[in-house]
Amino acid sequence: MAENYDVIIIGSGPGGYVAAVRAAQLGLKTAIVEREHLGGICLNWGCIPTKALLRSAEVMDHANHFKDYGLVLEGTVKPDVTAVVARSRGVSARLTGGVAFLMKKNKIDVIWGEAKITKPGEIVVTKSKKPAVQPQNPLPKNIKSEDGTYNAKHIIVATGARPRALPGIEPDGKLIWTYFEAMKPDFLPKTLLVMGSGAIGIEFASFYRSMGVDVTVVEVMSSIMPVEDVEISGIAKKQLEKRGLKFILDAKVTKVDKSADSITATIETKDGKSQQITADRMISAVGVVGNIENLGLEALGVKTDRGCVVIDGYGKTNVPGLYAIGDVAGPPMLAHKAEHEGVVCVEKIAGLPNVHATDKSKVPGCTYCNPQVASVGLTEAKAKELGRDIRVGRFPFAANGKAIALGEDQGLCKVIFDNKTGELLGAHMVGAEVTELIQGFVIAMNLETTEEELMHTIFPHPTVSETMKEASLDAYGRALNA
Repeated sequence: MAENYDVIIIGSGPGGYVAAVRAAQLGLKTAIVEREHLGGICLNWGCIPTKALLRSAEVMDHANHFKDYGLVLEGTVKPDVTAVVARSRGVSARLTGGVAFLMKKNKIDVIWGEAKITKPGEIVVTKSKKPAVQPQNPLPKNIKSEDGTYNAKHIIVATGARPRALPGIEPDGKLIWTYFEAMKPDFLPKTLLVMGSGAIGIEFASFYRSMGVDVTVVEVMSSIMPVEDVEISGIAKKQLEKRGLKFILDAKVTKVDKSADSITATIETKDGKSQQITADRMISAVGVVGNIENLGLEALGVKTDRGCVVIDGYGKTNVPGLYAIGDVAGPPMLAHKAEHEGVVCVEKIAGLPNVHATDKSKVPGCTYCNPQVASVGLTEAKAKELGRDIRVGRFPFAANGKAIALGEDQGLCKVIFDNKTGELLGAHMVGAEVTELIQGFVIAMNLETTEEELMHTIFPHPTVSETMKEASLDAYGRALNA
């Protein structure tokens, strides 16, 4: 006999497991199906372990500039890639164990296997084709490993995404890497070619450069990190170039020839010129595509668009009782967006009053390279394209006391306001710890803050956060320290 639930969630990444926890909190009988590892890509192969790698890179960068801080370091600091990777994997394991604890604590059943939706309200789970990384053996009572049929009035698809592969330049796991291989190298290549300068490409380019690798990045657009404000990405590019990274913009890799232990890439620019670059390894970072296959979605008539499930602001698909959240539901493909979508979806299912639809215009983006980049809302170019009458404020880190004291004085805070209403339309930052600061602007936008509230907020001194107030003041010709 099929087991019945109120909610079944397919996938245990940030969106899936957070949705499961919230559903359980609301008294819904909940199960989550996972085919490989609790925590999904984010905790196992994405957000968390990459930040552990980048922390090692940050420490390495500081060690190489000890003299700038009046310190003497005797001997040479060298990266031990095996130890760096081991630390990263340890951080990941700690957090995936935490997800298993949360499932048990909230009485959420975990079903190991691959799910297929056979009809609305019903899924069939079969043994996974991938080896499941189970949290412990023997399994706790809330974790099931048997195949079977399961029913639920509400089914949420949270299957995430995988690296996109370009025809003819498919990753092979040896010479052409995805983020999977790039995250756990068994050696440091001397030269590296990175295809794509989005967050994934730039973060790995920054990490490997800190480890002493000669890195070249190829980007098809005219600026790196194309989704960012062009002024911000331009500053980031200059700082990355000072660290030794090389960029080829307005260009694409058209062909890759492989030898025994290296690749030679043919790169064509928009003006028709061509060049070849040989590197020990190559990272393909040209985006991701939703995991929508083999779920039964096509047979059910679920609407998709460019490899992702189409949903409304509450996660609903065009099929009653079926929902999607996170990367599989389209951009921005960010863990925090997935978590928020999961909570909104479940609260709507539970019938809570005043549930607000997810507003993608207020989803912050963070890139953890050196220097860091963070943003929320409209870029200056997009605001102008939409015909908005705007005021733009800027404040350089070079005029901020804390940034100077940190030795991190190369950065910029940029804000965009509506000239008529004072509405904060966008905020863009590059520099030290901006990924920790951007939440202030996100909160401000959610509270419909205007320039007046930001100007009259008392920011602590000395902090880098003061650049946020000064940029707001600058938009109205009132900057005090620049």
